[in-house]
Amino acid sequence: MILDASKLAASVDVSCDVAVVGTGAGGAITARALARAGARVVLLEEGGHHESREFEMEEAKAFPMLYQEDGNRATADLAIMVLQGRSVGGSTTVNWTTCFRTPGHVLEHWRTRHGVEGLDEAALTPHWEEIERYLNIQEVPESYVNRNNGRLWDGLGALGWQRQRIRRNVYGCQNSGYCGMGCPVDAKQSMLVTAIPDALRSGADLYTYCRAQTVEVRGGRVAGIVGVALDPATWRPTGRTVRVRPKICVLSGGAINTPAILLRSRAGNENGRVGRRTFLHPVVAMVGIHREPIQAFYGAPQSVSSHQFARRGDAMGFFFETAPVHPMLGALALNAFGAPLREQIARLPSISAVITLLIDGFGEGEEGGTVTVGADGMPVLDYPFTPRLAEAARAGQEGAAKILLAAGAAQVRSLHAKPVVLASPADLPRLAAAPFGPNLLSVFTAHQMGGCAMGGDPATSVVRSDLRHHRIENLFVIDGSVFPTSVGVNPQLSIYGLASWAAPHVLRALGRA
Repeated sequence: MILDASKLAASVDVSCDVAVVGTGAGGAITARALARAGARVVLLEEGGHHESREFEMEEAKAFPMLYQEDGNRATADLAIMVLQGRSVGGSTTVNWTTCFRTPGHVLEHWRTRHGVEGLDEAALTPHWEEIERYLNIQEVPESYVNRNNGRLWDGLGALGWQRQRIRRNVYGCQNSGYCGMGCPVDAKQSMLVTAIPDALRSGADLYTYCRAQTVEVRGGRVAGIVGVALDPATWRPTGRTVRVRPKICVLSGGAINTPAILLRSRAGNENGRVGRRTFLHPVVAMVGIHREPIQAFYGAPQSVSSHQFARRGDAMGFFFETAPVHPMLGALALNAFGAPLREQIARLPSISAVITLLIDGFGEGEEGGTVTVGADGMPVLDYPFTPRLAEAARAGQEGAAKILLAAGAAQVRSLHAKPVVLASPADLPRLAAAPFGPNLLSVFTAHQMGGCAMGGDPATSVVRSDLRHHRIENLFVIDGSVFPTSVGVNPQLSIYGLASWAAPHVLRALGRA
């Protein structure tokens, strides 16, 4: 049953076997598994429940409806734009459907450097395979590679760099290109149309417009969760609450919201590690301006990638993908105003974009960012722009520029406040000389990870290897916040597989195994 908390006439108090906070990749897969096993499950979701008929492919409507802080979430210094979902399905409702398994070397790093046990390729492969069948995850057909991704493919080929077609969780895709605004035909196999409906059919209850404010911990156990009902017009509390009294609590709010819940609750942070080691795969981009139409606003947003430079020895690695170029997001990225912005937007049909995603968290002493809560209780994300990050951003932009020039772009532009414009490889030194630092160029993140790291040492991690909290007996964290580092690939499938693997641990704790 779906219950809209914004319409509650009075506060409610419910009991259940398992309360799951968040309906994204981690929460939805966990709730589905538990409900199908017969557990009484209650889900809390800060956003609303929206269906495909509401997805009108308009950025001005989609961002306030489907994204955290209306699409305006950012780091505290405003240097990094944070794209994160806020609706039933979480970020799976608005992501670009890219699916990678967690690389084996990442899992090995977690084992050897962070004491994570039992989470290797052999353990995860059956779960990945089941999820891939369930969500129809398959390699994108060549015919679905649009001109934007085609330029990435061609440029990589011309340079002799590694390239591959991406696997996507879609069924009956119409190739419209508006994945980031919610799929208008339910082709995207997001949690909105798969695991959440399955959990509901198995008896779960879902409260929408209900922000999990705090967990109440007594005697080393979660005794209750206090959710505040929100007015969808203002996102302010209505004064009503949803108090859930579970036997087991699962936090799946993501790498920003999950730490914020624990910090607001002043619970589970005895070692001071909650909100620490937050990683973002910070994204920098280069745009190519072509003589022919590209129309990067149509077609599968991502269908090609390259991990040629994912492992660069002691330097931070990075990987290449594309981003769709829609008017609003494009205007935000282009760092222009007035007449220059009009000039750039007029070129929109001929623009392609190559993005570089930086693989943070693997350097010696590299701590990433920090999540805290402000005076209003809302999360605050700080993320330092370190010299190591700047070097990777510069190298990544140089690689993206080479790709676009090799693919035939007439001109390549950086997204600096004062753009660097390149017409040939001979111009690359201009990019090397450009400044790299906070608010000097556009930087984005759509992949938030860490903040409640799993590990073997209670002094340096928040949850055990089985994702149960080190100190709170009946609390599990099942989302990307448990990653000890970033994953070096789009994290969607990593979280799905982790949740599928973790659900039996929750059932055992419940006495249902």
